[in-house]
Amino acid sequence: MTGVPAAGSAILEVSDLWVGFPSYREQTLHALKGIDLRIEAGEMIGLVGESGSGKTTLARAIMGLVPPPGVIERGRVLFNGRDLSAQSDAARRSVLGRELTMVIPNPRAELNPVLSVGRQISNIAFYHLGVSRQEADRIALDMLRAVHIPDPERRFNAYPHELSGGMAQRVVIAIALVCSPRLVISDDATSGLDVTVQAQVLDLLQTMVREKGAATLFITRDIAITAHFCSRIAIIYAGEVVEIADRRRFFARPGHPYSIMLLAAFSHNPALRARWTRAEEIAGATPSTGCAFASRCVRRQTRCLNEAPSLRPLASGHAVRCHFPVEAQA
Repeated sequence: MTGVPAAGSAILEVSDLWVGFPSYREQTLHALKGIDLRIEAGEMIGLVGESGSGKTTLARAIMGLVPPPGVIERGRVLFNGRDLSAQSDAARRSVLGRELTMVIPNPRAELNPVLSVGRQISNIAFYHLGVSRQEADRIALDMLRAVHIPDPERRFNAYPHELSGGMAQRVVIAIALVCSPRLVISDDATSGLDVTVQAQVLDLLQTMVREKGAATLFITRDIAITAHFCSRIAIIYAGEVVEIADRRRFFARPGHPYSIMLLAAFSHNPALRARWTRAEEIAGATPSTGCAFASRCVRRQTRCLNEAPSLRPLASGHAVRCHFPVEAQA
């Protein structure tokens, strides 16, 4: 990539995205239901939700790699104006790894155990950037320095099993960023690290993405992390974005009961936790026509059981999918 993309230019546009997994003699399971998401250059957007909420399915749909039998039923995903799911495998491969990359939570599963880490970075530069092998090795060494690997000249020839978890994750980040991609998807990439290494890796990812003028979709189950590293927060529940807002607005005035429940889980006030984190499931509380969160919501009313809410504006740049959002007084 040459230069820094202009601010305000959309790198990713997801519109009314539905992803279904057909099941024999049963109804199709919809992992994503009408997702809308826009990411601009320089943004680091946090996508927060529980396990099974659709976070990883969204990441794979963006890359055009929904695992079978899953299918994109409708909607579109435009990356730099192109729909990757509609392109040939060869065209998609030319984009993945160069312009669009993904960092996963298990670096040892990502790295080849029989190749040195330097050679693995070098191979990406060699094949995607079309440089000589000598130049690719130089770029790989520079990336090891950039991700703060100690003694990079020696580590260039090290194998994955010789590295700590933190260093292995730094190598995976170096692989993801070596071609200066436009969009980096981090799928719970720091969940297996201790808190000190986690903070170092996240700070490194944020800095390098900003310097290269890219954008990041930061997927996590830990809402606290997004308060320090993300510019906008999107909350996903049962395959739907239920709230999206600027970071400061979100943490000052969250509007969706599920968002408040996530935040209350970190509270030191037992009464606050008890009020928002109780989960009283009601039989038949979430019919296909109702709100997906109704069975767990402390603010549910009859309308919630019978009518699915739409994502509506709560304030400038702040949208909530709820009939009865929590609206704080100014």
